[in-house]
Amino acid sequence: MKRILVIGNGGRENAICDSLSRSPQKPILFNFATAVNPGIAKLCEKVFVGDILDMEKTKEIAKQIAPDLAIVGPDDPIGAGAGSALRELNIPTFAPIKSHSRLEGSKAWTRELLKKYKIDASPDFYVSTEINDEERRGFFDKLEGQIVVKADGLLGGKGVIVAGEHFDTLAEEKLIGEEFSLMSIVDGITVCDTPIIQDHKRAFDGDKGPQTGGMGCISDEHGSLPFVKDEEIKDAHDITVRVMEAIEKETGEKYVGVMYGGFIITKRGVKLIEYNARFGDPEALNLFPILETDFVEIIEKATQGKLSELGDFKFKPAATVVKYLCPEGYPTDPVVNEKVELADTIENIEKIGGKIYFASVAEKNGDILLCGSRAVGVVGVGENLKKAHENAEEMITKISGPLFYRKDIGTAELVQKRVENMNKIRGE
Repeated sequence: MKRILVIGNGGRENAICDSLSRSPQKPILFNFATAVNPGIAKLCEKVFVGDILDMEKTKEIAKQIAPDLAIVGPDDPIGAGAGSALRELNIPTFAPIKSHSRLEGSKAWTRELLKKYKIDASPDFYVSTEINDEERRGFFDKLEGQIVVKADGLLGGKGVIVAGEHFDTLAEEKLIGEEFSLMSIVDGITVCDTPIIQDHKRAFDGDKGPQTGGMGCISDEHGSLPFVKDEEIKDAHDITVRVMEAIEKETGEKYVGVMYGGFIITKRGVKLIEYNARFGDPEALNLFPILETDFVEIIEKATQGKLSELGDFKFKPAATVVKYLCPEGYPTDPVVNEKVELADTIENIEKIGGKIYFASVAEKNGDILLCGSRAVGVVGVGENLKKAHENAEEMITKISGPLFYRKDIGTAELVQKRVENMNKIRGE
């Protein structure tokens, strides 16, 4: 049996471990985490708790486990060099090396990479380390205030400030359109796409409130979205292929892991908002319940540079609606250490039609306690978005505590709003 080390303890890692556990290869799982996630713990042989940003500790645990494969979930340990540290021990690792983590960790590096290799997917942008008022002001004036400012670093999906919404100062052209996520698994040679997904960053119904790590996502039964055209998905795929090739040209090393492109459809076509160097959270929660290809085999082939042997990944022809249950007061002042209670076993709740994943919770004396961030990911799965939404809502009725969530994610009304917006942008 293969021994697999999974680093991280959020909802994404719960989904990853669940998918690995369903492999016909029956792997033995180990988890290195900042805290014990009860959903992950029940799937693992052992959970090691510690600082996942400590690379010496990471290597110490890996030596103790001697895994056949490793997968790094969150952005922070990837940025800290976990992919490189594990490869130093000759462990096949599904995560980019440290220099490749700049794809997510440095937005400026990624923009300059696309510019250097003539990949026409970026908005107009200006990179500033020191404020040059004259040059900077000229860039801002050219765009007439339609700009966003992005910090050059890892900010947990909350690093965008939009002109007219958050600030009065003026670094990147503000793109107008509908966003979608395309998570691709790559081995440096082959790019294998997963279904496209739309995340909902705002905390409250109607796309209102502060930015969060993501309140939920949708994907339809065609592996697409009702407001995205097939040629637009192909354009996004082609951008990822070219960026993967550019990374190798720039660094001399093949990129292995996830290239998660955040794209937006504008009146000038598909543009890149940013790349993440790992599976999204909550986007991974949409993906894994419908993945039919053996995920153990996927990551094994990816680390070997042999993804092409698998062909296209197989997914159930089902729509998914993810809703994150969050502590009251999230994201600014969340309650903590309050109980989450289930009216039935997780297995029975999931029979309604979907999956439940734990995220920022802890288990103490048999109780599930809130830890202050997104707590429980509820995934409705159905033959279409309507059914997937209904299943998610019904599962949520079985979960109680000082929690809130976005009720509008996956509704026909919100989806139609997106469709109408894209029709207007395309001039249709």
